[in-house]
Amino acid sequence: MPELRRDPVTGGWVIFSPERKVRPQFFGPGGDIVLTAEDCPFCDGNEAMTPPEVYALRQNHGHNIPGWSLRVVPNKYPALRVEGDLDRQPEGFYDKMNGVGAHEVIIESPEHAKGLELLPLSAVADVLLTFKRRILDLKQDFRLKYIQIFKNQGSRAGATIPHPHSQVIAMPVVPLVVVDELNRAQVHFQEKERCLYCDIIQHEIGVGKRVLFENSDFVVAAPYASSFPFSLNLYPLAHGERYEGVDDSLFAAMAEALQHSLQRLAEVLESPAYNLVLHTAPFDRDAARYFHWYLEIIPIIGGTGGFELGTASYINSVPPEEAVKILKGNIG
Repeated sequence: MPELRRDPVTGGWVIFSPERKVRPQFFGPGGDIVLTAEDCPFCDGNEAMTPPEVYALRQNHGHNIPGWSLRVVPNKYPALRVEGDLDRQPEGFYDKMNGVGAHEVIIESPEHAKGLELLPLSAVADVLLTFKRRILDLKQDFRLKYIQIFKNQGSRAGATIPHPHSQVIAMPVVPLVVVDELNRAQVHFQEKERCLYCDIIQHEIGVGKRVLFENSDFVVAAPYASSFPFSLNLYPLAHGERYEGVDDSLFAAMAEALQHSLQRLAEVLESPAYNLVLHTAPFDRDAARYFHWYLEIIPIIGGTGGFELGTASYINSVPPEEAVKILKGNIG
């Protein structure tokens, strides 16, 4: 059973999951792929190689059989497990609880080597809509407080299987970094009676030099103080604190904004590894007035060292204004 232990210095919770150490690694030492479609557990026809699906999009009415366009399955090596009680208790001076939660894999397509930047736009919209549907399903469990949806694309981004996929981890606690972000947004609202993110969006659209893409419902911009080179944030123009509150009619426009951004990164940076992270409000906090959900895209083209780990301050060699110029092709 996984276990959560609280760090008394930072106040954050750390997940200990020994099962994760036996995950197979399908990337070679240099990041080269050493897994064929025939042996890939995420490819069409290999459904028996994964736990039974909890959700799928397919034309037929079967389960765990070929013919699907998207599948969601429990992670075979979960960081947290649905079974059991939290059983929070002290251990001497420390606090711990059982690693209760959920860990799912969203297999985005039966195509073994097609990332989101290469899929039909409708398929990208299906992936984004599935994010919403999994949140709505998992939040019914009263033990869960926060759901993190993320994507590790490429070995340098933390992926162990090359077949494109996203992950969902539902947690019984709210991560400290999320609490800090919420608190900063709340302070901004208390001082100005405006949403911090709405202010950012309005400013960036007005200035324009850090905006990569904009349509009628979403904008993609490089953060003013981006920690990593070429990182991007995808914001909805309409205020809303929870991703699961997004109207289904907006996912096509969201897919357009996300795919355009990933295509530009792939073309300019030669298909880098990247992380995609959803920022959304926890279930147990009323943040409707001051929080604003968004997606963060972080290309992996450098690394973190002792300075970053010791100070949580980052050295970025590519200012966001320059990054957007390069991604737009406006260099020279």
